[in-house]
Amino acid sequence: MKKKLKLGLFGFGCVGQGLYHVLNETHGVKAEIKKICIKHHGKTRPIDASYFTYDPSEVLNDPEIDVIVELIDDAYAAFAIVKKALENGKHVVTANKKMLAEHLEEIYELQQKHNRSVLYEGAVCGSIPIIRNLEEYYDNDLIRSIEGIFNGSTNYILTKVFEERKNYFEALKAAQDLGFAESDPSLDVEGFDPKFKLAIAIAHTFGVFVKPEDIINIGIQKISAVDLKYARENNLTIKLVARAYKSEGNIFGFVAPQFIPLDHNLASVRNEYNAVLVEGAFAEKQVFIGKGAGSYPTGSAVLSDISALVFDYRYEYKKFEQGDGLPFSNEVFADVVVSFPDGTLITNRDFEVFKGGYQGSGHQYLKGSVSLKKIKEWSLWDDVSVILAPDPNLTAINQAKTQELLSA
Repeated sequence: MKKKLKLGLFGFGCVGQGLYHVLNETHGVKAEIKKICIKHHGKTRPIDASYFTYDPSEVLNDPEIDVIVELIDDAYAAFAIVKKALENGKHVVTANKKMLAEHLEEIYELQQKHNRSVLYEGAVCGSIPIIRNLEEYYDNDLIRSIEGIFNGSTNYILTKVFEERKNYFEALKAAQDLGFAESDPSLDVEGFDPKFKLAIAIAHTFGVFVKPEDIINIGIQKISAVDLKYARENNLTIKLVARAYKSEGNIFGFVAPQFIPLDHNLASVRNEYNAVLVEGAFAEKQVFIGKGAGSYPTGSAVLSDISALVFDYRYEYKKFEQGDGLPFSNEVFADVVVSFPDGTLITNRDFEVFKGGYQGSGHQYLKGSVSLKKIKEWSLWDDVSVILAPDPNLTAINQAKTQELLSA
């Protein structure tokens, strides 16, 4: 075991303050905060001013500081901090999912080069210890899929919409008031935040570094009152689901809203809670549920990483080292329900396999199988809502085309 670690923090917002409180309320972690670098002058802060500095070098170049804890909301600046910290021989703990998703392969290489650790349990699903489990528990399992609710803000909004019948904007405002959603909520509601988390999870699940721009994301902002009515009439709810899975020699992954049967594991996950479903060849199906938003849940995950560094823990990226190296692909068909006003230029001929639909009160519903790229295209159209079917029947396009040729 090492000596008591000295920490240098960057940022003292929601998560930073949560970390400060959980660190001071627990007695099992041998670590203390020495200095906190902040950006905004003149802001009232709940701890003594002697902790704070506005000069990054005062933290990064302090030889007494063992670990840099990066908790800012600027992905570009965060990567510069992480890179400099590693070059200066310091370990890093971060919860910045956007920065990690955009630079994970380079961060992996920097860790090898400088023989230092970067830990980031708090970046993926808040308090759920999914990265550590993927690294340690599932290290020798043949994982088939990982999926779930990776964003607490959107899950909170959808819970309020279904259970309290709030409209979308009322639910969004409530999420912002509680600190679950940012003043600019687009990262959450448009599916970017869970996409960043999914990119990180894919690296530890399948050993593949995927750029976030290669992962298709569809958000919840287009879900309409008619979609909610459809769900209630069919004993369904709607969740924003991130998923990645292995099939046909490829890794597939995307984020999209999905109709979920009320008896499904994800249906009962409410408010700011996240859920992760992992399926392996040996361990089979397992479910992890925990808070995915808030200062204390994420702060506790950050603290867990700091505690692990006391014992010189580091990610081994075992799936990457095992070297399957499967390609990432978006070439997949999925069953969807598309709703849109009369006059929209979508017809049954746009589906690979059309499975029915109906029209009423100036609105249309069409159901069937379409490509993921077509789903993304439709999601960008005004007044068009695309939601995955309860059983999306995901099928690799090459396989589907082969079957089509064989049956012709």
